[in-house]
Amino acid sequence: MTKNPIINALSASVYIALVVGVMSFISRTLGSKPDSALAPIVFLSLLTLSVTVMVCLFFYQPLQLFIEGKKKEAVNLFVKTVGVFAVFTVVVLILLFSGLI
Repeated sequence: MTKNPIINALSASVYIALVVGVMSFISRTLGSKPDSALAPIVFLSLLTLSVTVMVCLFFYQPLQLFIEGKKKEAVNLFVKTVGVFAVFTVVVLILLFSGLI
């Protein structure tokens, strides 16, 4: 939630990596246990939490700027944040498909 698009995009990437790490750990720990009725509840709760975190990282500062009347700066910050996040995503995909990770 800064005005630095690189920090915002990096924070989103770190959050995603953290969620994937926790999910991988849990799936290894539980093994092949069958899903219970709690699985959809946990999934929807995690989805809601993730959407909330991403809204804070991507939209909060641009919305604040927009409300302050700095519309051009708001759009610029949002586009730069999404752009940096897209670059991070493409780099990870390239590393993944090249076999480096």
